[in-house]
Amino acid sequence: MDNSVKRVLFVNSEIFPYLPETEISNIGRYLPQGIQERKKEIRSFMPRYGCINERKNQLHEVIRLSGMNIIINDVDRPLVIKVASISAARMQVYFIDNEDYFHRKSVYFDENGEFFQDNGERAIFFARGVLETVKKLRWAPDIIHCQGWISQVLPLYLKKAYIDDPIFSNSKIVLSLYDDTPATDFPEDFKEKIMFGGITDKDLDILSVPTGINLAKLAASYSDGIIFGAKDIPEDIAGFCRESGKPVLPYNAETIKDGSYIEDYNCFYDQL
Repeated sequence: MDNSVKRVLFVNSEIFPYLPETEISNIGRYLPQGIQERKKEIRSFMPRYGCINERKNQLHEVIRLSGMNIIINDVDRPLVIKVASISAARMQVYFIDNEDYFHRKSVYFDENGEFFQDNGERAIFFARGVLETVKKLRWAPDIIHCQGWISQVLPLYLKKAYIDDPIFSNSKIVLSLYDDTPATDFPEDFKEKIMFGGITDKDLDILSVPTGINLAKLAASYSDGIIFGAKDIPEDIAGFCRESGKPVLPYNAETIKDGSYIEDYNCFYDQL
């Protein structure tokens, strides 16, 4: 890309301080700030999980961006966009919200520790919600960096359903993989629910067995570069990525610890 990356869109599963500190949420917090400090424009998104305290974190609805509906499984779901600021980073975070999908008080599991049956639908809604909102913003990203399993439907949608949209015509996808791959399978009809905008059954063949590992492989297939963001990525996924021929940035615990991974990621973007 000859160092022409100017705009980076971050699609995060977690951002600290809205969720507790983890390796993913810390990268979701500090990576966009670091990339912004390197003179790139950034936008950052995450789901508005019900456990996020709107009052404490000063979330407010962006009326001009809200109001459209996203149809999943023949049901219209209103898309609500909220925003908050991390003042120390001079950075805004956009939240994808919907009462049916994101107002429960836990993130992915119910009070009995069961994986929510509609987590696949929530991932679909999140991916389409981000892309539709970026279109409304009229902000064309050079890099879209997906982090966390709930972002993993987006690479397929970008490359198959939105690729002819001028906003995304030059966008490259970077996929960060972590140790958050769902151990519970998605429902059998997950593949059918993803169908949208000219996506064919063949494009989704890998989801005939709708596992978390196969969703990660699907995301990797439609990405332009892959980052190993954690030490314990399932070898099935890691091997698939290494054999894909795509650029892969290995995990480095030291650079994550001292923050120098931000420069490595920045260079990775510029080389795609």
